[in-house]
Amino acid sequence: MTGLSVEIDRSSPVPLYFQVAQHIEREIEEGRLAPGARLDNEIQLADQLGLSRPTMRRAIQELVNKGLLVRKRGVGTQVVHGQIKRPVKLTSLFDDLTRANQRPRTEVLAHDAVAAPDSISVELNLRPGDTVVRLKRLRWAADEPLAIMHNWLPAELCPFSAQRLSELGLYPLLRSSGVNMRVAKQRIGARAATAEEARLLGVKRGAAVLTMTRTAFDDSGDAVEFGDHIYRSDSYSFEVTLVDQP
Repeated sequence: MTGLSVEIDRSSPVPLYFQVAQHIEREIEEGRLAPGARLDNEIQLADQLGLSRPTMRRAIQELVNKGLLVRKRGVGTQVVHGQIKRPVKLTSLFDDLTRANQRPRTEVLAHDAVAAPDSISVELNLRPGDTVVRLKRLRWAADEPLAIMHNWLPAELCPFSAQRLSELGLYPLLRSSGVNMRVAKQRIGARAATAEEARLLGVKRGAAVLTMTRTAFDDSGDAVEFGDHIYRSDSYSFEVTLVDQP
């Protein structure tokens, strides 16, 4: 069982339950409270922190509602695999997971040279039938499958092996080979998982998945990769900062 040590500012306008919930959420996101860790019961936690039981119960419920904690009969309150929140930036999923202490792992399912389908040649500004490298990878985070990643690249930009792809993300490998990505067009959506996708991701067939397509361009304006990815919606979300433009 795990206790808590939380600095509470009783003079703050932020409610006490929310201060506690934020602290626990940070502990989970930064890996100090690992998936499967069990918390002391609410009475013990309330006594440890000098809070009322209703305040402690509300803090725990806040995190249950976010999917970070789960109450199990006979077990107590337990940390579950938190949802990955990824900023919508021109970054590698591998790097984002590494920064979030999610222990990324990659299983390369396909790595071959093929004639570019018409839709891919349009995205990469190639002639129909030009040779591209087709990649299919299953990305894991904290020992759970998270995303199925399809990518197509002009053949000359993909000299690295399947072994290297299993060790690092695609974007770090592209950068190491001299490709400087500067801008991308991206579309985010949702749909139901196919039978194969459900099997790979460990979800029920027809479960909701998030989708993302992206075409990335280098600093010369040339298209360098097209990606078509799907993500488990129970473990992943995109986070966007909106700024008012007067």
